[in-house]
Amino acid sequence: MGCASCVGRIERALVAVDGVERANVNLATNEATVAGTATEDAVIAAIRIAGYQAAPVVEGRTPHSGGGQPGTDCEVRLSKDFRLAAAFTLPLVILEMGAHFIPGMAEWMAGLLGRGGFHGLLMVLAGVVQFGPGLRFYRTGFPTMMHAAPDMNTLVMLGTSAAYGYSVVATLLPGMLPDGSAHVYFEASAMIITLVLLGRLLEARARGRTGEAIRRLIDLSPPTALRIDNAGEREIPLANVMVGDLLRVKPGAKIPVDGVVEDGNSHVDESMVTGEPEPVRKKMADEVVGGTINGNSTLTMRATRVGGETLLARIVEMVRNAQGAKLPIQAMVDRVTRVFVPLVMLAAAATFAIWWQLGPSFALALVNAVAVLIIACPCAMGLATPTSIMVGTGRAAEMGVLFRRGDALQAMRDTAIVAIDKTGTLTRGKPALTTLETLHLMDDHEALRLAAAVERRSEHPLAHAIIQEARQRRLIIPECNDFRTVPGDGVTGRANGHAIHLGTIDFIEAEGTHEPAARIRADAISSRGQTPVCMSVDGCAVAVFGVSDPLKPEAPGAIAALRRSGVRVVMVTGDRELTARSIARQVGISEVVAGVRPDGKAGALARLREELPHGGKLVFVGDGINDAPALAAADVGMAIGTGSDIAIESADVVLMSGDTRKIPAAVAISRAAIRNIKQNLFWAFAYNSALIPVAAGVLYPAFGILLSPVLASAAMAASSVCVVANALRLRKFNAPPIKDEKT
Repeated sequence: MGCASCVGRIERALVAVDGVERANVNLATNEATVAGTATEDAVIAAIRIAGYQAAPVVEGRTPHSGGGQPGTDCEVRLSKDFRLAAAFTLPLVILEMGAHFIPGMAEWMAGLLGRGGFHGLLMVLAGVVQFGPGLRFYRTGFPTMMHAAPDMNTLVMLGTSAAYGYSVVATLLPGMLPDGSAHVYFEASAMIITLVLLGRLLEARARGRTGEAIRRLIDLSPPTALRIDNAGEREIPLANVMVGDLLRVKPGAKIPVDGVVEDGNSHVDESMVTGEPEPVRKKMADEVVGGTINGNSTLTMRATRVGGETLLARIVEMVRNAQGAKLPIQAMVDRVTRVFVPLVMLAAAATFAIWWQLGPSFALALVNAVAVLIIACPCAMGLATPTSIMVGTGRAAEMGVLFRRGDALQAMRDTAIVAIDKTGTLTRGKPALTTLETLHLMDDHEALRLAAAVERRSEHPLAHAIIQEARQRRLIIPECNDFRTVPGDGVTGRANGHAIHLGTIDFIEAEGTHEPAARIRADAISSRGQTPVCMSVDGCAVAVFGVSDPLKPEAPGAIAALRRSGVRVVMVTGDRELTARSIARQVGISEVVAGVRPDGKAGALARLREELPHGGKLVFVGDGINDAPALAAADVGMAIGTGSDIAIESADVVLMSGDTRKIPAAVAISRAAIRNIKQNLFWAFAYNSALIPVAAGVLYPAFGILLSPVLASAAMAASSVCVVANALRLRKFNAPPIKDEKT
């Protein structure tokens, strides 16, 4: 593909295939993503009928290989064609230009070959370029023109054919042309092809660099692993590792696949997948991630996920999907490019007709028409959006921010309100029991034993805090029967013959327990920023537990950064009002929506959506466990990951670590990427808008200025390279530094 028109033509051809539900073609990666029930053969046949070639993506192939990754067939062919074109264009230009600028050379060549022989030599040299390397433009440009869907190749084909064909007539049949107009433009046709090929080659090499981030992720996996079996320790290819295999990872080596530590104690550098620079200590039963680097001690691990199921493979797939997405802003480009090339052809025809009738010569009319055709190629328009998406999402992945959907990149640019969960997002998500107050003469140990019996069946973080405390005190925890969870409220069960309720004060009161002292103590615990868990036994309130979840130290700075960027921040939590407001004050949040159940958070977001400014977007940030409805209800759902848990289907964006500073970083890179796209689109459109009239000769009557086809081809090639180079600036993007804020 050469331009945005190619993309539109292939997409229309694919959508017309029976069984294709949707198709998305990406110019920057030279890949098409097709969904539906159509067969591979039918899809490939449709692309070939449209005038292009296609092959299925091979599993494990490095992405973007068609788009100019160094050493690919695409770039090799371009390089070969360019070298051949340059080899014949250079002597052609030297002969033609030398005849004009070197004194005596024209007479010497005329005496040696004669005027006809000299032009014949130029015709042969230009013919090799026109029908050798230039044949690629005919192969694609002619079929698209016949299907009434001309593209960039059509423009180059028509422009160079007009220049070459006119020169052939001037050489072989000069009498057919008006007097004084039998000029030759062989050097123009050859140089246009050579410069367009040079531009495509430079563009392909630059586009190859846009996929560096994802290639670096792919290259993180080591080629082999050390497997331990009955035969001892031996090195095997990574593809042969199976789930359950026992592997040894030596100091400084890459961890081959995801797994669990069976033996050893070391620090692992996980920065390549989480963006966090500090190594993480790993010991027995801890999870490790494939592609991360072991520290200075040997680890023995058991493989739990291999191949496409590993974290690294899923990250690569997420980034690839985001990079191949089509943003809403691209829809406008598609509409323009669909009619752009036909309009350019009409403009070129009008230019030719006007200059032929009003201009000084037929040759001048032809030159201006060719210049219009060449200068207007919409390749820069087609590259403006996908290259920025590729580089922006790739850089975000390196920072530990994964855009699972490409359109989330554009939506986050307009973030107006960030609704943020408390537990696991602003806090560490690892609560600890800090207060235990009993009522009615029940001792601490008995209350803790009964509470732990019921909470042992629960997955809630608050439950883990109570269980952990009971284990630390070495208490014997009885069995629990009739366990039941009431989402957002609490749990119930029977232990040691007692009916036990644990949860909010409202929950145990709703079950028939009314104890003013329990509510007073729960309020006091909440005012200290702890979460109260009330317990009743056989209908009598017996204890109030205070669970404290430490605040993440970077959270206040992250919230301050969001507010400085013009974003309104609201805490939405299921915790009690007093507890939530205590935490909110510490992080600098003034708006709190508390006491909402998981299914009620979506309703809270609906109310916030009514307060959005025009064009503003609502982002919800949660830990992905109980927040799925809210993540799906927001314009952009952002899930806080834990390094290994990234398969959060409801989220549009996944933060690979629990660092809340990545929230403003995600907003910042989104704004930078969309700003970069707009810069590309502005210059692509401005370039065409400004230079098409110049190529048509509007400045010639007043200033005598004309744009030659050769300069037009050079400018057209340079515009594509400039667009890609501008997109590559995103590789250097760094989020604004966040200062530590006092809590």
